[in-house]
Amino acid sequence: MAKVATLITNMFEDVEWTEPAKALKDAGHEVVTIEKEAGKTVTGKKDNTEVTIDKSIDDVNASDFDALLLPGGFSPDQLRADDRFVHFTKEFMDAKKPVFAICHGPQLLITAKTLEGRDATGFKSIQVDMEYAGARVQDTEVVVCQNQLVTSRQPDDIPAFNREMLKLLEN
Repeated sequence: MAKVATLITNMFEDVEWTEPAKALKDAGHEVVTIEKEAGKTVTGKKDNTEVTIDKSIDDVNASDFDALLLPGGFSPDQLRADDRFVHFTKEFMDAKKPVFAICHGPQLLITAKTLEGRDATGFKSIQVDMEYAGARVQDTEVVVCQNQLVTSRQPDDIPAFNREMLKLLEN
């Protein structure tokens, strides 16, 4: 089973964390939350879902994980201001490890400059940014690119996102 890193901080979109994390855990995968400080509690933006952070970004390496989950909300925009999270994200993309980004999650991929020539989607308000970053944006519920990158637009797309995320981890 896969060990999945999750970059997450305050103001994440609750269901874009809870539902994919549950799907991964139910399938037997290990999910590890990463932020600036281990043991800290971060809170979702809608339902005030609380998540206790497992690891500090300073204590992890991309090589320790099999895949990366990037929930949306305001979390990815905050995290991309910190080069450590951008570098961590870029390492997964460069190593061709599975990356799962929903809604605003692709903002970390934009800042990591890893979307050029990729098929992807994201929340409507960031699709033009994704295009500027060189992505071929498709306005569909889920896009799988090169058997590595799974992206979706919004919470309504979670069933398709989870399905493709789990399918990719089966390979």
